[in-house]
Amino acid sequence: MSTLISGARVLLECLSREGVEVIFGYPGGVTLPLYDAIYDNPIKHVLVRHEENAAFSAAGYARATGRTGVCCATSGPGATNLTTGLVDAMMDSIPIVALTGQVLSKLIGTDAFQEADTFGITRPCTKHNFLVKDIKDLAQTVHEAFYIASTGRPGPVLVDITKDVLMAMSHYTPVTEIHLPGYKVVTDGHAGQIRRAAQMMWEASRPYVYAGGGILAAGATPELTELVDTLDAPAVCTLMGLGGLSSSHPNFVSMPGMHGSYAANMGMYECDLLIALGVRFDDRVTGRLAAFAPHAKVIHLDIDPAEIGKIRTADLPIVGDAKKVLSKLNKNLKEMEAEMAPLHSEDRKAWWKQIRAWKEEHPLAPSFSTDEIKPQHLMYEIDKLSGGEAIVSVDVGQHQMWAAQFIRFNQPRTWICSGGLGSMGFGLPAAIGAQMAHPDKLVFAICGDGGFQMAIPELATLANQGLPVKVVVMNNGYLGMVRQWQDLFYNNRLSSVEICSFPNIEMLAGAYGIKGRIIRSPLELVPALKEMIAEPGPYVLDVRVTQFENVYPMVPAGGAINEMVLAPPQPVAVP
Repeated sequence: MSTLISGARVLLECLSREGVEVIFGYPGGVTLPLYDAIYDNPIKHVLVRHEENAAFSAAGYARATGRTGVCCATSGPGATNLTTGLVDAMMDSIPIVALTGQVLSKLIGTDAFQEADTFGITRPCTKHNFLVKDIKDLAQTVHEAFYIASTGRPGPVLVDITKDVLMAMSHYTPVTEIHLPGYKVVTDGHAGQIRRAAQMMWEASRPYVYAGGGILAAGATPELTELVDTLDAPAVCTLMGLGGLSSSHPNFVSMPGMHGSYAANMGMYECDLLIALGVRFDDRVTGRLAAFAPHAKVIHLDIDPAEIGKIRTADLPIVGDAKKVLSKLNKNLKEMEAEMAPLHSEDRKAWWKQIRAWKEEHPLAPSFSTDEIKPQHLMYEIDKLSGGEAIVSVDVGQHQMWAAQFIRFNQPRTWICSGGLGSMGFGLPAAIGAQMAHPDKLVFAICGDGGFQMAIPELATLANQGLPVKVVVMNNGYLGMVRQWQDLFYNNRLSSVEICSFPNIEMLAGAYGIKGRIIRSPLELVPALKEMIAEPGPYVLDVRVTQFENVYPMVPAGGAINEMVLAPPQPVAVP
């Protein structure tokens, strides 16, 4: 007979058996039994400075590893502070298990101190959630939570545990079976549909691969690369899919969408077969839907059947795991290659000639100035120094788009961003999670001056943990993307977007025991970046960039994907 242990220790035993290495959290009254058990447990706990950042850090860990991230918060405000991070993980399909404490079972519904209906609040922003009020259910529930979070389309799962469950005594009984009758995951894909997809790919004159975050979630980078090589088709990766195909691959065009390249968007518009792999046809990619890929048949592969046909009707739908399906698809493509590849070889040569012409006509090239640091120049130099191998975590705004445009990602899980939710304050805590996962890897947290100020307290976490995250603040004195929209669509009526005061980074970082530096001249940029990278600990670099630079290309809201604004409006000469 096993020894009686507390519910808190049962919980930690479950986490250990799930391979959990680190928990990001913030303690409170009802989670004290858990934190007492953590005191002498080998699982590492990282004390963040806000519960929202615990969820973002867990997401950063999950995005950088593919493993399930874990965060923890107390009842009431601790749990409600997690919700933004849970929505972020839900929209980007990131596996997280969030553990929250709840008041004593007998006090639920009495408006007890720090009571909130965490179960009800988080139901719409999680893949699934649980409320545990009996210690007999605890172990089974925790293992089910990890299974649900990491299988099928990944996502966040919340387990709300009452304080009396954490304090109760029980035996830990290993869970050997997960039985969820209502939860079915289709992974293999339909053999006939896969074979037909291979035929359609060889029959197409202008095939185009459109790959998204589902490729990364499935670990399908090798299979995607093989497919692109076999077909010799041009390929784009969405904001969430960057790194799914190496940026250095000769067939990689760039990112498509609102701030995608001219060539990427024109390819989407003119193709006759759109091979959509692990994507959800997000509005930031499609632009005006009626004008999106108007000449194309669509093959749509996704693990989530709810995504098939939700936005764009698929001529050939395939429900399944991208790695498994692409492996079978590649086998079919190879079997048909000798017979079918010659069918449209001349058409495909012309297609590639057109793609290259678009790239030459409007290249995605950085801007430089001898007087001030251009934002594009900053990203260009970060890219040169990182060589496409560093982990880059970004906040949300203009810097996010410039980073996506100009930094290469040659490996999967090296680009970390809040894609669907677009949550400011994400970049720094997510970088903390990524650095915890990869302590020896170069990790950048690239933030705007707005988003950085939402996450300043996490400089304390960097200092306390000794994490060598390189924080780069692209500082233009504005909420840049909002200012850009006000400039272009609201007659430049700049309302509440100027950041009138910003802390002295050298003094701020120094107050946390971290090195910091401010630079303003292009001549300072490369030496400052090299100094930052050489520093063995954390570093904050405040880069003062051109204030009124806008991100181009840009597809205006409601515009078609081929209706890009490629440069700032030019003043009309008066005769």
